[in-house]
Amino acid sequence: MAKSQKYYVVWHGNNPGVYKTWAECLAQVKAFPNAKYKAYPSLEEAREAYHSNYEYSVNRERKVKTVENWQSKVPQGSIAVDAACSGNPGDLEYRGVDIYTKSELFRIGPLKQGTNNIGEFLAIIHALALLKRSNDNKTAIFSDSKIAINWIKLKHPNTKLIFNQHNKPLQDLLQRGVQWIKSNSYSNPILKWETEKWGENPADFGRK
Repeated sequence: MAKSQKYYVVWHGNNPGVYKTWAECLAQVKAFPNAKYKAYPSLEEAREAYHSNYEYSVNRERKVKTVENWQSKVPQGSIAVDAACSGNPGDLEYRGVDIYTKSELFRIGPLKQGTNNIGEFLAIIHALALLKRSNDNKTAIFSDSKIAINWIKLKHPNTKLIFNQHNKPLQDLLQRGVQWIKSNSYSNPILKWETEKWGENPADFGRK
């Protein structure tokens, strides 16, 4: 089935505006500090959002989607992780943010010929390693990927991705991640971010 057309709004990037392809959007936000952008299903919605400011547009959407107060279930200081992949496989990025302040704690990528599940898996491991270095064994990590959370429990990524010379850096990173998860203990809770109840994952890249 063909993918539906998406339109990309760039509020803060090299050239703010509305773009019809992810490639055009990426050219405006790649390596741009604190870039602000989001995908919309129609040109009309994208134009309306562009003429509003970023915070208003995103917060309004979250209010519509949110049906439950997540603050009562998510401890202060918790970390949200997420990944984005343009293509399957495709260029992969993943990151972690403080859920309450939205400050970005780490961001890796783009990595060639990856998958979203691998990115989600590596993001959880990266967050665990970050907390381990701080001797923090209590801070919770939230992911909206059931698959990645299960891979963490198994300590093995059940991926069918074929590795080659183009994505060897990703393969090396994945191997280091698996080695880390197998050789380190942790007690930090790894929990599911309930998107349907709480709204979008705070670490989301805004490309849906």
